[in-house]
Amino acid sequence: MSSRDFFARTSLEVAPDLLGCLLTTRSPRGAVTVRITEVEAYAGSLDPASHAYRGRTARNAVMFGPPGYAYIYFIYGMHFAMNVVCAQDGVAEAVLVRAGEVVDGLALARARRTSSRGDVDLARGPGRLASALALDRTLDGADLCEAGGALTLERGKPLKPELIRTGPRTGISRAADLPWRFHVHGDPTVSPYRRAKSAAAGPAGPVTGADDAA
Repeated sequence: MSSRDFFARTSLEVAPDLLGCLLTTRSPRGAVTVRITEVEAYAGSLDPASHAYRGRTARNAVMFGPPGYAYIYFIYGMHFAMNVVCAQDGVAEAVLVRAGEVVDGLALARARRTSSRGDVDLARGPGRLASALALDRTLDGADLCEAGGALTLERGKPLKPELIRTGPRTGISRAADLPWRFHVHGDPTVSPYRRAKSAAAGPAGPVTGADDAA
């Protein structure tokens, strides 16, 4: 498993290091593991696109630490999304896990994603990833460092630096041009980039990009 120190860094430091990591859920039906291929960093009170931009609430409390826990929420009335809590205890930074490749438990992931157009799409986008892994609010606050836990994250094979690409976060309307999206170059499981239509004033956006196809 990853150590607590791995997560106790800024979201911008943790985000690229999550690429290639293995995210696993365990249930009575079996285990499913996804190799992470796409993430987005969010910087809490400094980031208008973050759930934590306006402070702590009952919904976002997990984001305020300690690091190394999962923040999972329901979004758009459609699906769940998962963030990895980062930074020091009390600092609400997180990294959205946007996409990955199912590398273990493929049959179970397929059964959960019956509408998928193929294995490459099983966890391609935050909603699809949550569905393939059976992520929901019961796993909000799960300790990613707990060996054998219901939801864990462990380091994978390090990626060559030239395979890690950055760009603007997808589908958000605030702080949309910050290059805080990290993905594995050329990997077919990376979700498509979608620029928000506008950056009109309004409530702080979610800690996720749109996932219209999920």
